[in-house]
Amino acid sequence: MLVQLIEGMKIALSAIRSNKLRSGLTSLGVIIGITFVILMGWFLQGLDTALEQAFASLGTDVLYVDKFDWSGKKSWRETINRPDVTLRQVETLMERLTTAEVSAVVARKFNSNIKSGSQNYSGVSVVGTNSVYSDIALGLIREGRFFSPAEDMYSANVVVLGFEVAKNLYGEESSCLGKTIKIKGRTFTVIGSIEKQASMFAPPFIDNQVYIPLKAYLNVFGENKSVSVAIKAGGEDNLDNTRMETIGLMRQIRNLPPEAEDDFAINETQAFRDNVRTLRLSVWGIGIGMTTLSFVVGIIGIMNIMFVSVTERTKEIGIRKALGAQRRSILFQFLVEASALCFLGAVVAFVLCSLIMFGVTRMDWATFLSPYIPPQLLLVATVVSIIVGILSGMIPAIRASKLDPVEALRYE
Repeated sequence: MLVQLIEGMKIALSAIRSNKLRSGLTSLGVIIGITFVILMGWFLQGLDTALEQAFASLGTDVLYVDKFDWSGKKSWRETINRPDVTLRQVETLMERLTTAEVSAVVARKFNSNIKSGSQNYSGVSVVGTNSVYSDIALGLIREGRFFSPAEDMYSANVVVLGFEVAKNLYGEESSCLGKTIKIKGRTFTVIGSIEKQASMFAPPFIDNQVYIPLKAYLNVFGENKSVSVAIKAGGEDNLDNTRMETIGLMRQIRNLPPEAEDDFAINETQAFRDNVRTLRLSVWGIGIGMTTLSFVVGIIGIMNIMFVSVTERTKEIGIRKALGAQRRSILFQFLVEASALCFLGAVVAFVLCSLIMFGVTRMDWATFLSPYIPPQLLLVATVVSIIVGILSGMIPAIRASKLDPVEALRYE
């Protein structure tokens, strides 16, 4: 069997070398099909990575009570007319919650200006929150620490910087610890910074935030018209219980009658999962459709070329049969030749995909994508190319193996 495989490969490569242009054009459908398989799997793998990063930044077991619906299922006009979620309401909610592990107020001032020395930095979101927010959805601390319960209680003038703020003010390599910034003329000491969190599904503004104790925030900006509260359920298995209790308590606190709709939103990562699931299915659908079409074209092309090859080598087949070659040997030879054509197409596709990946991953928006072909996709593409080769070469190979040696020898 091994001898036949080696011999079949030699004959196949010899036939491909003698008809380079024809072999290249024949493999084009396979090249396109394998390229789609690899790029689709590569993109979906990157999509999953970006999704997990976004969920980690929001918290997979975290609920956010807010005036606005983040998923976009409610119209802007409907949500803007809702009553504000006040600080007093969320503090009452946090006092009454029994199923949650921990909760924190989140007050935010968008498009603020901060100053560090002679530098002015605008467009920053200043977030006032409790010290426990670091246990809910803060992200990884890059250097330093988050503020403590004592600093929270006594309205300490300390601040934790988001990744982009720290990079723009002090550089990516320099330490920001101990530096001071001014927010509306009030001086805050930098005690920490956060790792980069922005990704395909986590918007860039998440890195353009600074965090200060809630009481310090109230001293600087006063009380927001509307705030939100982040509630950590303590595990995804407890999420439903916490959600139901939160909805019930908020309806009580806001004095909603039984027949009235909720005039607040419970936001969670599940809303984003649903949106991404739709995107994923769309990518799969387009990818599979294009891949199938390419492989059908490739199979038809290779099958036609193999029929031509059988016709051109009819006399050779007759001679081999006259010398005692068995039908399975002839069959095996043409199957190996068809598979070799497909495999060479796969090799070209690997090179093409590598160049595409190298180019794409140099772009700023593509940080969630891997710069190389995942090994499992290489294996899948190789197996698929060989299977396509066997399918496309099966009928011509059977025809070649059934040729009558006498008639084949007479063929001119």
